[in-house]
Amino acid sequence: MKNGVTLLDGAIGTSLWEKSEDKVPVWQYNLTNPKIVRELCLEYLDAGAELVQANTFSANAMSMKKTNFKVNEVVSAAMEIAHEAADGRAKIVLSVGPLPVLLEPYGDLTEEDAFEIFDEQISAGAAGKPDVILMETFIDIEMMKVAVRAAKKHGLPIFCSMSYGGGGRTIMGNSVRDVVDALKDEPVAAVGLNCSLGPDEALPLMAQYKACTDLPLIFKPNAGKSGMSGGQIKMQFDVEHFVTHSVKAMESGVSYIGGCCGTNPTYIRALRDKLTELGY
Repeated sequence: MKNGVTLLDGAIGTSLWEKSEDKVPVWQYNLTNPKIVRELCLEYLDAGAELVQANTFSANAMSMKKTNFKVNEVVSAAMEIAHEAADGRAKIVLSVGPLPVLLEPYGDLTEEDAFEIFDEQISAGAAGKPDVILMETFIDIEMMKVAVRAAKKHGLPIFCSMSYGGGGRTIMGNSVRDVVDALKDEPVAAVGLNCSLGPDEALPLMAQYKACTDLPLIFKPNAGKSGMSGGQIKMQFDVEHFVTHSVKAMESGVSYIGGCCGTNPTYIRALRDKLTELGY
């Protein structure tokens, strides 16, 4: 897009579940149903996404602990699928999510063990030659810092995106200022938010980011709150509502904009069209 704005893709997890009756952890699809993973990537490309995620968000040893899947196999397959689908049309993102337990002293996970888990996942992904490593949906800045430590040895651009509650802090109590201050000495190329909030609730946080940092900003809100209807996930906001509110983030100088849970290629295409109409 124009004016330094890059269009991201939308949700991977909820979008893949839309395509499959088998509601398993979506990283499994890289090996069990690669067709729908490739199909979704192509749909985001056709919608105009300039950065597309490989399906690696929770593809780590902790998530696979009680399965026969191997991190390297799952992550390598995800990278291959993304590169094959993109075929040079967009940059590839290695997506890294938080671990499903808390670090000490709030939980039992040590920083050393967390580092080993992130290092295995990120190293497997880095071998697949992504253009960006995206840490997303983190709620604990200390865990984010461990993941960044594992990522920075690969010399790739690192994006950091936190997930905030309605009170403007993460579940672990981190504010926007806390996040910016904690990452100021790390080689981070962009910061921002994703998940949890719809675009209307997330907009004030982007204004806070603008006031706290000169780094490029990331905006990937949800399509509102989710619910179940007829066995299907239904989101609070339709495409028009999501797009109308999301584009207001441009007032905070957002550089990377897309969607998270509940958004699919239809949302991203409409977001692209609106941004183009506005001259971005």
